[in-house]
Amino acid sequence: MPELPEVETVKRAIADHALGGEIKSVWQSGKTMRWPIPHDIEKQLTGLTILNLRRRGKYILMDCGNGQAARLTMIVHLGMSGSVRIYPKVMTPDRQKHDHLILTILGQRGEENTVVLNDPRRFGGVQITAFGEDDQHPLIHKMGVEPLGNAFSAVYMKTQFNGKTAPIKSALLDQRIIAGIGNIYASEALYLAGISPKRMAKAISLSRLEGLKDSVQQVLNQAIAAGGTSLRDHVQPGGEIGYFVQQLNVYGKDDQPCPQCQSPIKMIRQTGRASFYCPRCQR
Repeated sequence: MPELPEVETVKRAIADHALGGEIKSVWQSGKTMRWPIPHDIEKQLTGLTILNLRRRGKYILMDCGNGQAARLTMIVHLGMSGSVRIYPKVMTPDRQKHDHLILTILGQRGEENTVVLNDPRRFGGVQITAFGEDDQHPLIHKMGVEPLGNAFSAVYMKTQFNGKTAPIKSALLDQRIIAGIGNIYASEALYLAGISPKRMAKAISLSRLEGLKDSVQQVLNQAIAAGGTSLRDHVQPGGEIGYFVQQLNVYGKDDQPCPQCQSPIKMIRQTGRASFYCPRCQR
């Protein structure tokens, strides 16, 4: 599943090609994804200007309106296998089997770009909400803080983890506490912080949580700079792979030597997810 860095990469790419442009046409497949695409999405979006692109956790938010006045926000989730293709005006869009939403956008300088949402497994989705009300939308209103935002701190984690018996790895994946962190980056952040994924969240000291906060932000920022991590389905909108896979320390490397101590990296299952760690370096 695309995690925060992959979604941020896609959001930035869409902004580069579509921000400030007018939506000239909308096509949808009519197939139900995680939830049905609004049947009147063409009527709602056509003629509106894309005023802003935002990210909330693993969701892309596109604010649209007339002039400078935003009217609505389109919420996009890439699900397990979703991706976005962007065609500049010099390329003819090639509609593919699992395309579900196609936006044709007229740029401010008269250039035309096409943005295509593709999702073979249909675990992603598209929703429309009134502008300014996305925080109250059922998909978003229970989400925790952004790990790259100012509200994310060691004190915040200590408060949220207090009394929780869940392992720290599971706590990091709880979107009600921290929005956007997924399995890959939780494993990598815990490795950098030297914390075992098996440690109980409530038992970790404030000073170690301070180091974990720094590690989370470090690994997310590095992954964004590298364009995300391509393991199965995720590619950047231009078709490039994400190169952070070349910087992974432990994820997917069970039985390989730890980069620091050369001990074999171990893999365990936690709530159905694979956790990778070094038993010697992570306590």
